[in-house]
Amino acid sequence: MKSLLKKIAAILIVIIMLLNLSACNKKEPTRYEAQFLSLFDTVTTIVGFAESEEKFTEYSQLIYDDLKEYHELYDIYNDYEGINNIKTINDNAGIKPIKVDKKIIDLILFAKDEYVETSGKTNIALGSVLSIWHEYRTEGIEDPENAKLPSIDKLKDAAEHTDINSVIVDENNSTVYLSDPDMRLDVGAIAKGYATEQVSRLAKEKGLVSAIISVGGNVRGLGNKADTNEQWSVGIQNPNKESESNVLKLVYLSDKSLVTSGNYERYYTVNGKRYNHIINQETLYPSEYFASVSIICIDSGKADGLSTAIFSMPYEQGKELIDSLPDTEAMWVYNNGEIKYSENFEKLIKE
Repeated sequence: MKSLLKKIAAILIVIIMLLNLSACNKKEPTRYEAQFLSLFDTVTTIVGFAESEEKFTEYSQLIYDDLKEYHELYDIYNDYEGINNIKTINDNAGIKPIKVDKKIIDLILFAKDEYVETSGKTNIALGSVLSIWHEYRTEGIEDPENAKLPSIDKLKDAAEHTDINSVIVDENNSTVYLSDPDMRLDVGAIAKGYATEQVSRLAKEKGLVSAIISVGGNVRGLGNKADTNEQWSVGIQNPNKESESNVLKLVYLSDKSLVTSGNYERYYTVNGKRYNHIINQETLYPSEYFASVSIICIDSGKADGLSTAIFSMPYEQGKELIDSLPDTEAMWVYNNGEIKYSENFEKLIKE
């Protein structure tokens, strides 16, 4: 019996020694940062914790490669060799269905759900109208003295070709067909947020559990900070460019997303008045309710779509929608600087 006890004790000592050795060899996660340009015409920043620089580089490369694929698939302006993308679908409107990657099918089905949820305010079939504004905005930026507004008649004619039911998706054959030859898709209201969500999920599956991924301000949090176990703090852009502070509010994020839509980045000026890129479908002119709208929820794609939709709704209507959605909060900033919040948004603000 004593011999058996001695053997058990010896085994336990060896186990304890091995555990201690393992603990000594285990490296504490270190904070790293990576940044790259060009994808989705913006800056992507990754801040996260990993056990080594090599491992973090692997995560960063994974995110870059996946995000690049989404960028090319969702592009409405450029062709890529061997790829059928959103531009390919637009080029074949009224002609034939186009076989596409499942990433496009999933995006369009997601967009159709968002269309219903936002009562049509998030509409990827609005491309015929948005393309007119894009043309006038580009010309106005390049030649400010001759900047012009499109005529309402031209916009109304284009608006006749924005019925999302004309976007025919065949999941079995993985095809998309625009039955209206004058329809054009524009996925700008959701594509960046949707892609951010998908690459974040992939990175998490591969082991990146403590990070902040920002794709042009579409921010997705993964877990807490590994060194302190505190939530990530993220700044919301101040829409007032004349303010001394670029950050309007700091908010906490942990496994949630933050997306802001505003009138302060993509705009042009006609006769002294600024016209932003977010179009109100009722007026067919840029929305003027707010300077910015910020959404916090779990899904970055949903946050992206909601921020655009809420920006084009009166406050009361937008708040009603936000209040109907679980785990979703919003902050409205008026053009005069006044701020309004959904019920629990202020609880997420870092004092």
